[in-house]
Amino acid sequence: MATVTNSKRARLASPRKDKKKVQPVPQSDTNHLVSSTKGKRKAKPTTKPVSDDTTLPTSFKVIAGSYEKLLYGFDGTVSLDETNDGYKFELQPIFVFPAHVSCIKAVAASPNGGKWLATGSADEVIKVWDLRRRKEIGGLMHHEGSITQLQFPSRSHLLSASEDGSLCLFHARDWVVLRTLKGHKGRVNSIAVHPSNKVALSVGKDNTLRMWDLMRGKGSASTKLGKEGELVRWSTTGSSFVVQSQKTIDVFTVDMVLRNTITHPSRIHTIRFSNRVNGSGELLLVGAEDKKLSIYDIPDDPEKMPTVIAEMTGHSNRVKAVEILPLALPRSTKTNALLSTIILCTVSSDGKIHVYDLASLPAGQKAGSEVLQISSVAEYDTKGTRLTCVTIAEGEALANRKSVNGKRKRGDEDSQDEDEEWGTHEDAEHEESRSG
Repeated sequence: MATVTNSKRARLASPRKDKKKVQPVPQSDTNHLVSSTKGKRKAKPTTKPVSDDTTLPTSFKVIAGSYEKLLYGFDGTVSLDETNDGYKFELQPIFVFPAHVSCIKAVAASPNGGKWLATGSADEVIKVWDLRRRKEIGGLMHHEGSITQLQFPSRSHLLSASEDGSLCLFHARDWVVLRTLKGHKGRVNSIAVHPSNKVALSVGKDNTLRMWDLMRGKGSASTKLGKEGELVRWSTTGSSFVVQSQKTIDVFTVDMVLRNTITHPSRIHTIRFSNRVNGSGELLLVGAEDKKLSIYDIPDDPEKMPTVIAEMTGHSNRVKAVEILPLALPRSTKTNALLSTIILCTVSSDGKIHVYDLASLPAGQKAGSEVLQISSVAEYDTKGTRLTCVTIAEGEALANRKSVNGKRKRGDEDSQDEDEEWGTHEDAEHEESRSG
């Protein structure tokens, strides 16, 4: 086990001697981040997200973790369905194996190509994987408590939260700890990075909501919630955020002013904002104990309450996690055919992974309409595994299918490494049967 002596560097335990040094990933622009202030003056992040001109992927990867320590991986594809005059979505298993020595509580994939995968566990270790080559890079052992959440704000940074009360910002090139953010008294339940990447929010067992300056590594604002926040999420525009606790969802302005409170019919386990595919507007996705993923329409008028306009069905137990990904669609000869869509992936305690197409929600589905029931377009049954978390990684982009000027693109050289890969799906079936 290699231990780095620099106090700012996490201990990275390598699973094997690497035959080839990992190709560094370019660092994203993190300049002009909001300054930290003494006292509790509230930081005001800009509501304009960082522009993203990257080409949408034409395929995707789904990675899910479980209580049984197993990590599942799938290749996801979309093709034209001539028979039904639509699109066909498919999930193909590519691996499943025990990735940690305790239950997996968090997974995250880096954006803009999906090179890195991070998994967090009750074993207090964050494992880093090269998703393209299917190689384990090593384990980050900076935390002294179970890992509660992981998020890649950009492809060159990883933010983690832990039951030890701290947040850590890692640089995804040499995995140096850039910042350790301390302030919570007790477990950090959830984190959310603003779309501009300037600040982050966190909630914890101490009933406190905190805002962090990611550049300076200091708290810029905090407020007492009066209850334990379990999840925190920014809206797609970054103009508001929500904090979930039990059955309630509190909607806040960027100034941490409570706007209104949504009361859901059952215990909530996951929430996520998304844009619409058809029409304009924002949606709030809520997965709960009622075995459904409810879709709330967010009114343009902030004074109006969000209402449920659709439900994504198919699970037979609580919905534990949801993730989304914009996806390019195959070219169709149909008039006014969509060029892209947004897919949703849910995991449940029933052991099933479902994929939904948000294009199934019509533009005219608004508040006051009869609640629409939406079925999944693809699914996979793990046969009883208690799934806990999920992430979607970008697959191949349309513009990247061919080499540039006949040459292999930078980054592709990693795929030629001959080191042993992760367990294949067939190999892990044996591991799964043994662990059961």
